Amino acid sequence: MMLEVADVFRRYGPAYLARFENDILPSHRRALADLVQCRTRDLGGYARQCNQCGHLVYSYRSCGNRHCPKCCGRYTESWLEKQRDRLLPVTYFHIVFTIPSELRQIVRANQKALYAVLFRSAAQALMQLSADPKHLGGQIGILAVLHTWTRTIGYHPHVHCLVPGGAVMPNGQWTFSHPSYLVPRSALAKLFRGKFMAMAKAALPNLEWPQAVWQKTWGIYLKPAVQGTDKVLDYLGRYVHRVALTNSRIQRITDDAVSIRYKDASTHSWKTAHFSPLQFIARFLQHVLPARVVKVRYYGILHPSKQPQLSQLKALFMLAGLLHQTCVEANRPTDSRQKPENNEVLCRCPQCGVGKMTICEVIYPKRIRPP
Repeated sequence: MMLEVADVFRRYGPAYLARFENDILPSHRRALADLVQCRTRDLGGYARQCNQCGHLVYSYRSCGNRHCPKCCGRYTESWLEKQRDRLLPVTYFHIVFTIPSELRQIVRANQKALYAVLFRSAAQALMQLSADPKHLGGQIGILAVLHTWTRTIGYHPHVHCLVPGGAVMPNGQWTFSHPSYLVPRSALAKLFRGKFMAMAKAALPNLEWPQAVWQKTWGIYLKPAVQGTDKVLDYLGRYVHRVALTNSRIQRITDDAVSIRYKDASTHSWKTAHFSPLQFIARFLQHVLPARVVKVRYYGILHPSKQPQLSQLKALFMLAGLLHQTCVEANRPTDSRQKPENNEVLCRCPQCGVGKMTICEVIYPKRIRPP
């Protein structure tokens, strides 16, 4: 039986709540309660029984919390399908904006304000530099996704961006970027640093900011998606509806330690990290986003308000012979991923394979929301 994050919460959550009772955020309390009750009798459900062999199966409802490892993975494929339909037949660039370590605790203490600043400063720096006639001289599109974790579930806020290699000129025409070059990385890092600090100081004027951030080069990863746009999109999709840690990475749970496996970035080998149960809970909860904080945002020609312009661009590419129906068909999920259309197959008994599973009991929820 697979170990789960909920198992840690169920065993050691009460001790965590008792120890940090006055310092726990409402979003953290909600996540603790939801993950513990997810797919249990507390949330209700129903029982199905075979009309031939009497085989009984209980099905319980999911909590629906966006930070639950069990719940939201099913939404990933539908999100990816929508993004694939919006892809242009051009080279894409994968860009990552990272803030220096001196700012991490400040961002963590002011997540609502500074996550928005991180998104806006990254997008504006990239769009301003791309609009310069020395580079592209037009409007680009940006798909941005917020990540806050490392492989060992440490706190490391950064934004991944997927950007088409080109821009829409003022006359409405599309101009292609160089296949391996979008904008200068050093100039982008300086512009991002200036915009982030200016916006952050405006959002939190009474806060004292470390001067060391001005002497550091802010990290910017900027490379063409040579492994394929779909692979970068799949990489981002894995984290859109999931947070920090999957259940499959938990190896052992004891009173002394929770052991998780992770892949070392330098050696690409799998290693094991150990945390005390309360430390594990604290590490996981630091990636629970505040209510109404959106982790996926769109800018430029990829913004929802620009959908007619994007559709027009795709039509122009199609007329130019750059977009083929085969590409669209290749991006669709395979039949193995689709739900069976025949309800008879879904209702067949998994035990005897002959009888039909019918609902014999409805279980009503006993859920109690945290204050």
